[in-house]
Order: sequence, then structure tokens, then C-alpha cells
Amino acid sequence: MTAMPRTGEEWTVDDLDRLPDDGLQYELLDGLLLVTPAPVLMHQRAIGNLHLALRRACPPGLEVFLSPVDWRPDLRTSLQPDLLVVRAEDVAVKNITVPLVLAVEVLSPSTRRKDLVLKRSKYEDSGVQSYWLVDPAEPSVLALDLSDGRYVDAGEARGSERLVLQRPFEIDLVPAELVAPPARSGS
Repeated sequence: MTAMPRTGEEWTVDDLDRLPDDGLQYELLDGLLLVTPAPVLMHQRAIGNLHLALRRACPPGLEVFLSPVDWRPDLRTSLQPDLLVVRAEDVAVKNITVPLVLAVEVLSPSTRRKDLVLKRSKYEDSGVQSYWLVDPAEPSVLALDLSDGRYVDAGEARGSERLVLQRPFEIDLVPAELVAPPARSGS
């Protein structure tokens, strides 16, 4: 991840909209431009498998999205969680501007600090109800829920341990299954 300072004034979402579509991920955090390279395959496998699990468990009235979807809570912030859950009535044409029901970040060497510290703080301060951190290298899942304005541990699992969560809806996860390749059928 690279942080791009700007001389003079801070970056805004209008500036972000003018950047090229060049395969890099551009995000804004309180006026600071963050640039991240394309993710590795293990990262993408974890996102894909978790997306399928979330879609299966998602109740009516909520919707699951894959990145890139911009969450823009203010004019100086535009983040792209790897996965996000929003209320159906909050789905706009282009961006989400209200607090998310769930933000999920899959850690990688280039995003670890950004996800663990910077994004966590912004999600917490902006009222994102649940925040999950998935580490495909371990593999593990840490789930956090907002309580009295601060994140508290809602559950954690590693490897083949089972994690049953109630928020934002009931879901049963096994971290090792999130990074496992698809099963091949015999012929």
C-alpha cells in the first residue's frame, strides 16, 4: 500500500473519480489517497468463497456485494471493503453512503496495516455495525460488532475451527474452507 499525500489541499471523492482505471485500487481515508496493487489469488479465493457463504445465509432485506464498491460516508473518504452487506433500501446507483451492516476485509501483506488499523478505525467511527477480518495466510476469521460506539470481539476461529455468528445474520464459517480450492468431481 502506498499513501499519496497532496500538496496544498486534501484529496476528495471528486478527485478520486478522475483517477485512471489502471488495475490499482484507489481509496480515500480522511483526505489521504491510499493506493494498493491487485490482490493475489489466495486473497481472491477467500473473497469468492466467503461471498458464496454470505449470499447463502443473507436474509431478505439485506444484500451482499463484492469489491469494488465504493463506500463514501463523507466527501474525504471512499473505501472499498472486499465484501460488504447493506440494507436493500440503501443500495444506490453508484456508491453506498450510509453506514454498512457489515464490512469484510481479507488481509494481505500490502493491506494488513490499512485493514487492521486505518479502516477499522474509520468503520468504527462511522457506525459500521460489524467488521470481519479474514486472514487467508493463517487461515482465520475475527468478527467484531459495534457496541456503544466501539468494536468488541464477536467471535474468532482459526484453521478448521467452526465460527457461528449471529450478526449481521446467522452464519456458520470454517476459516480453512475459505481458502480451500474447489472440490473436483471425479470422472
